[in-house]
Amino acid sequence: MSKHSNIPSILGDYDMDAVMQEAARRNMLSFSRYMTPDLDVQPFHRVYYTVLDMFAHGKIKKLIVQMPPQHGKSQGSSRMLPAYMLGLNPDLKIVIGSYAATIARDFNRDVQRIIDSEDYYGLFPNTYLNKSNVVTVSSGYLRNCDVIETVGHKGCLRVVGRGGSLTSKTADVYILDDVYKDYAEGNSPIVREASWKWYTTVVRTRIHNDSQELIVFTRWHKDDVIGRIEQSGEQIIEFTSYDDLNNVPRGAWLRINFEAVKTGSATEIDPREAGASLWECRHSKERMLSQQLLDPVQFQCLYQGNPSSAEGRMYRAFKTWVDKADYGTYVRSGNYTDVADEGSDMLFSVCYDIYRSAQTIYNEKTRRWEPLLYALVTDMIFTDANTDVTVVTVSEMINRMGTQRAWVESNGGGSQFGKLLSRRVKAQVSQFHQSANKESRIVTNAGMVDTCIVMPLGWESRFEGAYRHITEFLRNFSANRHDDMADGLTGVYEKEIASGNTQPYGQRVGVRIHN
Repeated sequence: MSKHSNIPSILGDYDMDAVMQEAARRNMLSFSRYMTPDLDVQPFHRVYYTVLDMFAHGKIKKLIVQMPPQHGKSQGSSRMLPAYMLGLNPDLKIVIGSYAATIARDFNRDVQRIIDSEDYYGLFPNTYLNKSNVVTVSSGYLRNCDVIETVGHKGCLRVVGRGGSLTSKTADVYILDDVYKDYAEGNSPIVREASWKWYTTVVRTRIHNDSQELIVFTRWHKDDVIGRIEQSGEQIIEFTSYDDLNNVPRGAWLRINFEAVKTGSATEIDPREAGASLWECRHSKERMLSQQLLDPVQFQCLYQGNPSSAEGRMYRAFKTWVDKADYGTYVRSGNYTDVADEGSDMLFSVCYDIYRSAQTIYNEKTRRWEPLLYALVTDMIFTDANTDVTVVTVSEMINRMGTQRAWVESNGGGSQFGKLLSRRVKAQVSQFHQSANKESRIVTNAGMVDTCIVMPLGWESRFEGAYRHITEFLRNFSANRHDDMADGLTGVYEKEIASGNTQPYGQRVGVRIHN
């Protein structure tokens, strides 16, 4: 019995399957549902697959799709679309590019599974692959994790990771799916520059006059590849109505932006009312708004496809504490020290207590609601004094605050500072090397730093220099004289909160009375 026979019809099983096959050959959404009967198709997916179908049939030449994370963009763009287009034309040369070769190879294997299926053969009997794995061309049509070739035709699907080479390879269709691994990469100026150079010197040099381009990914930064295309002067037409397809200038891009939470008026492409979520049963409006509260800037990028300007202040007004019990249950006490690496740098050292709140927060990595942790700042030092002075003042602060563990970056002069510190304090000193890009770390975690790090009431006068520095810290890094405090607060979040660890540090050191 056909796996599609559970679909009601007044026709017999054979006739119904024949009707569905014909629909699957003509339309990509029908094809995708035929190949994957349990495919979850929401209203916005219908629009998405309709637009991809227009791309597959050549009605759209250059398409940009912006979509929030975990909303099914790759299922359409990098699995179903290549398989469908090779079925329509087994002579097509298709390339899929992604942030890593391993991810691109996953797409390749998924497309192979689709083409190998009996259902696919029933639709497109002229499109099939070599039955065995072939690495070199001398043995016949290629079939491996990097490239597959259609037997008896000129077509192929080739995959490549960001930075990979496509020397002498021509592409009729190029699909760029997630050039950046995550928000951290998207906020790295080094990664953004490398991505743009790869796109302009590798991707764009492999296409010809009749080639098609599809860029589909979550927005990370206003200066990402899509942002650079905007800045380059290439025309981008916002796709809000199917009438927008009429008289599209040659070389112009069509762009469709699927917002996680609808803003503005309803359109033909997105008929939702303002405030409605894109996929309520999986990514509810409640969860989306909780993400927005944590970091409005990040939310605008990832979920709304609207990267904010890099200008403006990095942090909102920090919360302050009076009674620590307002923030939950005491867990542990720590210190984080960012040692001055160069003569112009500042030392930043902060002591804090970690409290576990009754509130919960959605963890995107574990996909669970978890207890919200707070770091309540108890004391800090922000100074340009030399090491002879700071090792004394920081040691005194750590001992006075009853700190149990002190984190010290070992970069630059941090290693020697950590050794000197360990001889003077009762706390366990943990040195570590920070290899991640500083700007990326700070920008990526800014919202959580705002949410989870709480300053003592009156800190604007008690720590005047630090207060002025951090409240005036700008997203435009080149406009900041120092970034040491922002780096240090980011480190507190990374070491104490991001892991979700709600347990004390091993054996507690000394006796501590908590107010």
